Amino acid sequence: MDECIFCKIIKGEIPSNKVYENKNFFAFLDIGPVNKGHTLVIPKKHYKNLLDMPEEELKGYMETIQKVSNAVKKGVNAEGISINMSNESAAGQVVMHAHFHLIPRFKDDGLRLWPQGRYKEGEADKIKDKITNCLESSN
Repeated sequence: MDECIFCKIIKGEIPSNKVYENKNFFAFLDIGPVNKGHTLVIPKKHYKNLLDMPEEELKGYMETIQKVSNAVKKGVNAEGISINMSNESAAGQVVMHAHFHLIPRFKDDGLRLWPQGRYKEGEADKIKDKITNCLESSN
């Protein structure tokens, strides 16, 4: 992907504050951090998002995210860490290259979770059935 900013970062064409790299993954500080230490973990191979990644890549990706998350949390003395990934533009994905945000969290950092809704009577069962039908048909 010639125009992908993350691919350019991996190639060294755009500078980054690299915190970790292995054969398949690359982690660097976000240039617009929510909190200091906010890190992005990306696969070196271009995938649009998690939905696009082959299953065999995911184990290594999760292991890398866990390793870097522990280092970020310890490195900035965070009290917790939020791990977030948006998939597709409707979910807030801006860069169309798979990436997880590792955001150090502190008790009074002001970052809030999303609002929660409620299901109408019987609605949860209908939604559950639609999802389980999709899972069964994908096997």
